[in-house]
Amino acid sequence: MEARIDKWLWAVRVFKTRTIAVEACKKGRVMINGSRVKASHMIKSGDVIQVKKPPVTYSFKVLQAIEKRIGAKWISEMMENVTAPDQYELLEMSKIGGFIDRARGMGRPTKKDRRDMDDFVGPEPTDDFDFDE
Repeated sequence: MEARIDKWLWAVRVFKTRTIAVEACKKGRVMINGSRVKASHMIKSGDVIQVKKPPVTYSFKVLQAIEKRIGAKWISEMMENVTAPDQYELLEMSKIGGFIDRARGMGRPTKKDRRDMDDFVGPEPTDDFDFDE
Protein backbone atom coordinates (compact mmCIF):
# COMPACT_ATOMS: atom_id res chain seq x y z
CA MET A 1 0.00 0.00 0.00
CA GLU A 2 1.15 3.53 -0.75
CA ALA A 3 0.24 6.90 0.78
CA ARG A 4 0.96 10.57 0.16
CA ILE A 5 3.81 11.78 2.32
CA ASP A 6 1.94 14.83 3.61
CA LYS A 7 -1.00 12.70 4.72
CA TRP A 8 1.31 10.12 6.33
CA LEU A 9 3.24 12.78 8.28
CA TRP A 10 -0.04 14.17 9.57
CA ALA A 11 -1.53 10.72 10.29
CA VAL A 12 1.42 9.61 12.45
CA ARG A 13 1.46 12.97 14.25
CA VAL A 14 4.81 14.28 13.05
CA PHE A 15 2.99 17.50 12.19
CA LYS A 16 -0.09 18.88 13.95
CA THR A 17 -1.97 19.69 10.74
CA ARG A 18 -1.77 18.55 7.16
CA THR A 19 -1.29 22.15 6.05
CA ILE A 20 1.89 22.37 8.13
CA ALA A 21 3.08 19.09 6.58
CA VAL A 22 2.49 20.48 3.07
CA GLU A 23 4.39 23.69 3.94
CA ALA A 24 7.33 21.66 5.26
CA CYS A 25 7.45 19.75 1.96
CA LYS A 26 7.34 23.00 -0.03
CA LYS A 27 10.19 24.48 2.02
CA GLY A 28 12.36 21.40 1.44
CA ARG A 29 12.32 20.20 5.04
CA VAL A 30 11.07 16.70 4.16
CA MET A 31 13.45 14.33 2.38
CA ILE A 32 13.60 10.71 1.35
CA ASN A 33 17.12 9.33 0.84
CA GLY A 34 18.56 12.84 0.88
CA SER A 35 16.36 14.24 -1.89
CA ARG A 36 13.57 16.74 -1.34
CA VAL A 37 10.06 15.56 -2.06
CA LYS A 38 6.76 17.22 -2.91
CA ALA A 39 3.70 16.78 -0.71
CA SER A 40 2.15 14.49 -3.32
CA HIS A 41 5.08 12.02 -3.26
CA MET A 42 3.90 8.47 -2.63
CA ILE A 43 5.66 6.47 0.10
CA LYS A 44 5.61 2.78 0.92
CA SER A 45 6.69 0.65 3.85
CA GLY A 46 10.45 0.50 4.26
CA ASP A 47 11.10 4.13 3.21
CA VAL A 48 13.21 6.27 5.54
CA ILE A 49 11.99 9.86 5.84
CA GLN A 50 14.07 12.76 7.19
CA VAL A 51 12.19 15.76 8.62
CA LYS A 52 14.06 18.96 9.48
CA LYS A 53 12.64 20.75 12.50
CA PRO A 54 15.50 23.09 13.34
CA PRO A 55 17.86 22.47 15.00
CA VAL A 56 17.14 18.72 14.70
CA THR A 57 16.71 16.42 11.71
CA TYR A 58 14.40 13.55 12.67
CA SER A 59 14.45 10.24 10.79
CA PHE A 60 11.50 7.86 10.59
CA LYS A 61 11.20 4.43 8.99
CA VAL A 62 7.78 3.74 7.48
CA LEU A 63 6.32 0.45 8.73
CA GLN A 64 2.84 0.99 7.27
CA ALA A 65 1.67 3.61 4.79
CA ILE A 66 -1.56 5.13 6.08
CA GLU A 67 -3.55 8.27 5.23
CA LYS A 68 -6.09 8.29 8.08
CA ARG A 69 -5.09 9.81 11.42
CA ILE A 70 -4.76 7.24 14.19
CA GLY A 71 -4.56 7.25 17.97
CA ALA A 72 -1.23 8.05 19.56
CA LYS A 73 -0.84 4.57 21.05
CA TRP A 74 -0.89 2.97 17.55
CA ILE A 75 1.89 5.12 16.10
CA SER A 76 4.63 2.63 17.05
CA GLU A 77 3.04 0.14 14.63
CA MET A 78 3.09 2.64 11.75
CA MET A 79 6.62 4.07 12.07
CA GLU A 80 9.95 3.55 13.77
CA ASN A 81 11.98 6.49 15.02
CA VAL A 82 15.55 6.00 13.72
CA THR A 83 16.85 9.47 14.61
CA ALA A 84 20.56 9.50 15.47
CA PRO A 85 21.38 10.18 19.16
CA ASP A 86 23.58 13.16 18.24
CA GLN A 87 20.47 14.95 16.95
CA TYR A 88 18.89 14.73 20.40
CA GLU A 89 22.10 16.15 21.87
CA LEU A 90 21.69 19.14 19.53
CA LEU A 91 18.16 19.59 20.84
CA GLU A 92 19.37 19.59 24.45
CA MET A 93 22.15 22.05 23.65
CA SER A 94 19.69 24.44 22.00
CA LYS A 95 17.48 24.30 25.11
CA ILE A 96 20.47 25.12 27.32
CA GLY A 97 21.54 27.96 24.98
CA GLY A 98 18.71 30.06 26.32
CA PHE A 99 18.49 33.76 25.70
CA ILE A 100 21.17 34.17 23.01
CA ASP A 101 19.02 32.70 20.23
CA ARG A 102 15.57 33.82 21.27
CA ALA A 103 12.87 32.30 19.13
CA ARG A 104 10.80 34.72 17.14
CA GLY A 105 7.62 35.63 18.94
CA MET A 106 9.01 34.97 22.42
CA GLY A 107 8.51 38.60 23.34
CA ARG A 108 10.86 41.02 25.00
CA PRO A 109 13.71 39.75 27.16
CA THR A 110 12.97 39.65 30.86
CA LYS A 111 14.99 41.57 33.45
CA LYS A 112 16.93 38.41 34.20
CA ASP A 113 17.71 37.94 30.49
CA ARG A 114 18.92 41.55 30.26
CA ARG A 115 21.17 41.13 33.31
CA ASP A 116 22.57 37.90 31.91
CA MET A 117 23.28 39.63 28.58
CA ASP A 118 24.97 42.54 30.40
CA ASP A 119 27.15 40.13 32.39
CA PHE A 120 28.05 38.27 29.20
CA VAL A 121 28.99 41.41 27.26
CA GLY A 122 30.84 43.01 30.16
CA PRO A 123 30.86 46.53 31.54
CA GLU A 124 30.46 49.46 29.19
CA PRO A 125 33.58 51.59 28.67
CA THR A 126 33.46 54.90 30.50
CA ASP A 127 33.85 58.16 28.64
CA ASP A 128 36.68 60.01 30.42
CA PHE A 129 37.34 62.52 27.68
CA ASP A 130 36.31 66.12 28.05
CA PHE A 131 36.38 67.87 24.70
CA ASP A 132 35.47 71.29 26.05
CA GLU A 133 38.92 72.00 27.52
